[in-house]
Amino acid sequence: MPLQRVHFAEEVPEVFRASLQAIRRELEVPADFPAEVVEAALAAAANPRLPELDRTDLEFVTIDPPDSMDLDQALYIERAGDGYTVYYAIADVAAFVQPGDPIDVEARKRGETLYAPDKRTPLHPPELSEGAASLLPDEVRPALLWTIAVDATGEGTDVSCKRALVKSRAKLNYAGVQRDLDAGTASESLQLLREVGKLRERRELERGGVNLPIPDQEIIAANGDWTLEFRAPLPVEGWNAQISLLTGMGAAHLMMYGEIGILRTLPESHDDLRRKLENTAKALGIGWPVGTSYAAFIHGLDPKVPAHAAMLAACTVLFRGAGYTSFSGGVPDQPEHAAMKSEYAHVTAPLRRLVDRWTGEICVALCADAEVPQWIRESLDEIPKIMDECDRKAHAYERSIVSMVEAGLVADHLGSSFDGVITDVDERDPTRGIVALTTLAIEGRVTGSAALPLGQPVRVKLVEADIAKRTIAFALVS
Repeated sequence: MPLQRVHFAEEVPEVFRASLQAIRRELEVPADFPAEVVEAALAAAANPRLPELDRTDLEFVTIDPPDSMDLDQALYIERAGDGYTVYYAIADVAAFVQPGDPIDVEARKRGETLYAPDKRTPLHPPELSEGAASLLPDEVRPALLWTIAVDATGEGTDVSCKRALVKSRAKLNYAGVQRDLDAGTASESLQLLREVGKLRERRELERGGVNLPIPDQEIIAANGDWTLEFRAPLPVEGWNAQISLLTGMGAAHLMMYGEIGILRTLPESHDDLRRKLENTAKALGIGWPVGTSYAAFIHGLDPKVPAHAAMLAACTVLFRGAGYTSFSGGVPDQPEHAAMKSEYAHVTAPLRRLVDRWTGEICVALCADAEVPQWIRESLDEIPKIMDECDRKAHAYERSIVSMVEAGLVADHLGSSFDGVITDVDERDPTRGIVALTTLAIEGRVTGSAALPLGQPVRVKLVEADIAKRTIAFALVS
């Protein structure tokens, strides 16, 4: 689950450019691809491994942000009696990348695509990720074709995965699809996406699962001042995400049955985490009735409401501690992803996430009753380590960018006072903690002359806001 993404409505302001470069140096974010990797990508693009099965008859479409070119997923849904058949085509990166080749070696160093307001640092060379391997419209592409039977309640009842040629009919974006759905002019497949998506959301709530509709943060400069606005995700974004989750759960089922794979796992949350989130809710003026579960509380939040958007951003802590668990010749003792309340695997973003190439290959082999490739078995324990490390880097990258922007938002207000609520207190030094501002979706360090009143409204003064250091600090006033 990604953290919220910060982007700028227009060109990145000069005040942030040097800090962005410094962040990339500190975290050793890769630069351009080496020449030999680009050469290998061009050669692979000209000579991919193509499957015999042709399913270009299926009227796939992709749904992504308008500027996306690395299109991993294409969708087509049709009715099947009182249920549905979901066809989900996933870019077949292994058709272009061979184990041990320059592209593979570089991808294992990078792990995943990294995002910043001013640039994207891709996992694979653009010649593949935005070209030959991307499910671009009107292009025949090799893909992993997932076929999932879904019953009338939204429950997946059967799943298979095999290689096939596919062709997307259109590159759609979320806003356009939402307009067509609202106007009643969307295709039957997209109308069924809404039906299946809503059914899956209902089943998610019933099993106690959590899927955060995290808003984007958009920084807008106007009249020499900075403001922070949230862009709430559209309903279709949630329905589309449900298809990805459905596929990931189906993949996990296949791998558990075959006793080999890599799962995305997360232990259950502890009481201290709930306390912190309840304090954040209180800071933002959001009621959390006693006895209400995480899932029920989060499902009741509206990302279009600024305070709720900030609460959803804070709830990303529910996903901290998530990792990857590989297994072979048995199943893990703890295979579940606690936020999903289900076994789950990453399989739907191989252009942007390394592990998805491994899980996709495993599922194709299992569905064909074939041996899992030896190169997969040999590297099965290596991939979770790579992914855990690159996840840490990705989260540090986004956290640094968020902190930089938040410092920029209040940098001209040193000495000003703000209303807030203490959301956390240092157990070793109760005069130190974290304050969440009431009027801005910002948290910062706070110190007082006595023990901080956890969960209580306070008045704090801004004493530090350093863009270069990406720090914000407050002092308790009252």
